[in-house]
Amino acid sequence: MNKLPLSVSIISFNEEKNIARTLDSVIDIASEIIIVDSHSTDNTKAIAEGYGAKVFVEDWKGHVAQKNSALDKCSQPWILMLDCDEVLSDELRNSIIKAIDSSEAQAYSVNRKTHYLGKLLHYAWQPDWNLRLVRRETKPYWQGLNPHDELKCTAEPKPLQGELVHYSYKDVRNHFDKTLDYAQISAKSYKERGRKFSMLNLLLNPVVAFVRLYIIRKGFLDGKHGLIAGFSTFVYTFLKYIFFWELELQEKREKKLK
Repeated sequence: MNKLPLSVSIISFNEEKNIARTLDSVIDIASEIIIVDSHSTDNTKAIAEGYGAKVFVEDWKGHVAQKNSALDKCSQPWILMLDCDEVLSDELRNSIIKAIDSSEAQAYSVNRKTHYLGKLLHYAWQPDWNLRLVRRETKPYWQGLNPHDELKCTAEPKPLQGELVHYSYKDVRNHFDKTLDYAQISAKSYKERGRKFSMLNLLLNPVVAFVRLYIIRKGFLDGKHGLIAGFSTFVYTFLKYIFFWELELQEKREKKLK
């Protein structure tokens, strides 16, 4: 088939185990693949270049700034934003082709489903709609608190049929390692934005996060996988506020030393 007037925008760091799967799902529809890599020490860059991707090696600037850097380098009329652990389902791929051919809208959201411990989750972390496909003329840009970035543009998005499959964690250890890292990054972002620690947030928000995912959004229907997802959300939220509190303590100590 003829390739679409489409750029795919990706950021990477040591993703040799994931990136080929992602690129396989877009290589025959994208006219351009842009990757901003943060000095990977594995074969990520070589694998990406093997697919014909344009790879730019840059220092890490944070999720938001790094993704904006990749976005700025895209030259095609349409842009699809992906992470290295995301794969287009066949239905989503066909929906993207139809959307670009028809141009009925200028922006589209996709629902991301997590593939976790060998199972595609249908309730935990659902729904997870994300703006990902846009016309370049809508002036797309990434914003938000690291690591929870969000894409914005000037057009109102429409939903696409099909799923963006998220291979986010290779095992439980990797899952909770990332949970710990993201909690620290989020706490730092809170501090940089001038937020203040609240004991009420520490006590209530983790419970609310668990109830929302596991009960309200029916994560329990995903079985043991859903229970682990709910517990990880509780742990992430709790650690986020503990790290935030720790940062405030460090700031107070530093002020006393001056």
